[in-house]
Amino acid sequence: MFCAGAIAACASHGARQLPTASLVLDFTPNAVHAGIYSAIARGFDRARGVRLRVLVPSATTDSIKLLEAGRVDFAILDIHDLAIARERGADVVGIMAIVERPLASVIAGPRFATPRALEGQTVGVTGVPSDTAVLDSIVHGAGGDADRLHTVTIGFDAVADLLAHRVAAATAFWNDEGVTLQRRRGGFHVFRVDAYGAPSYPELVLCAAASRLRRDPALARSVVGALLAGYRFTIAHPAHSARDLESLVTGLDPALVRAELSALLPAFTGPDGRVGELDRATLARWAAWEARFRIVPRAPDPGAAFDRAFVSPGSGGA
Repeated sequence: MFCAGAIAACASHGARQLPTASLVLDFTPNAVHAGIYSAIARGFDRARGVRLRVLVPSATTDSIKLLEAGRVDFAILDIHDLAIARERGADVVGIMAIVERPLASVIAGPRFATPRALEGQTVGVTGVPSDTAVLDSIVHGAGGDADRLHTVTIGFDAVADLLAHRVAAATAFWNDEGVTLQRRRGGFHVFRVDAYGAPSYPELVLCAAASRLRRDPALARSVVGALLAGYRFTIAHPAHSARDLESLVTGLDPALVRAELSALLPAFTGPDGRVGELDRATLARWAAWEARFRIVPRAPDPGAAFDRAFVSPGSGGA
């Protein structure tokens, strides 16, 4: 279910054997995860008394499945997947924001200068549940009628389909496909969902089973502390953090990693400038938006879906 090439920190810290915490990513390693790999490469995890072991999913649905099955201690989840999992009764909570802003967007061809101009056009979607909400929200926020769009499922082929003019636009991530397209060919328009009415919610969240947190809160504090240090390092030293990622993950394009990381840096801090922040007011607005655009049938309860204690000032993590 996940890639066998997990990344782990060294086995010992002095004479003391450290506990291991397994963390499954949301997707294949990329610039979003630079702070995690810097936490390992720089020994921030071992300094906090834990060995961080990173697992790479073979499919986007693996992360929540592994977490729910108790096969990993922690998972990076898309916030919409967290909401959907909790709606069906999963004992999963978010404890730290990894990316503090939405990464979702609609990328349109050069002749479509606004989302409203897409009315009557064919738009590609990946097929994940949040795609329709993102598309509807962006078109509605631009004053358009999303019911006048023609959608087709294209999976994760947005770059190829847009370059080949098979679709007028596609739902995609501005930090990934958006950066790639800008490097391949200019003129594409990237409409970010939070620029068209969506709240600036945290896209990716570190999650754990609530029962696991009750049983061993110290492990969660250690992992959160290590990741906070890792992402602070990324913000302060992006070139070094990019090299940490590239040294631990084979096959990455260094130029693409640096371009994506440069675009992402402002998204690693929350409304008050802190890393990892789970802002109460932001989460309340996100919950209302989540229900309004029918990702889940009712608004999630942010107080139940997130445990903010691990990143709150004075918690030992922040």
